[in-house]
Amino acid sequence: MTDRKKATQSSARLIPKIRALVVDVDGTLTDGGMYYGAQGIELKKFDTRDAKGMQLLESTGVLICVMTGEDDAPTRARMEKLSIQSYYPGVTDKLQVLEGLVNEWDIEMSEVAFVGDDINDLASILAVGFSACPNDALPQIVANADYVCNRVGGHGAVREVCELLLKRSGAG
Repeated sequence: MTDRKKATQSSARLIPKIRALVVDVDGTLTDGGMYYGAQGIELKKFDTRDAKGMQLLESTGVLICVMTGEDDAPTRARMEKLSIQSYYPGVTDKLQVLEGLVNEWDIEMSEVAFVGDDINDLASILAVGFSACPNDALPQIVANADYVCNRVGGHGAVREVCELLLKRSGAG
């Protein structure tokens, strides 16, 4: 287990001021499953409560970014519907992209929250001011995240993080 202090709903004061939330997709905004119809069409299930949480957080001035290693039509369609301006599909090095965004946004890495679930998220989880993961994330991610959600990926974990950040800001 890491020496990073785990946050809980009651210890929101431990969370630094967050100016940007970066979220992974598969296993975080979705349950991580890949569904294919008979015609080979890929389908994904997103939780509408996660989307509302991101919208509520964005309404307080927090930048919202979605970053994923995949590049697929269902996720593109969902990001378009949600009007997510900072959407980065097909990312192989999330930390590198994140570092570029932090410079572009003119903020510090310590002002970024990151939600991820798999090994390709670990470097970002270790680099940001506040990190979180769904309850069913890989053990290496759970061991290093600042906050482990009560909910699993694709079932409100991102909303849980958004509410925690809103509570910390006094808006929740």
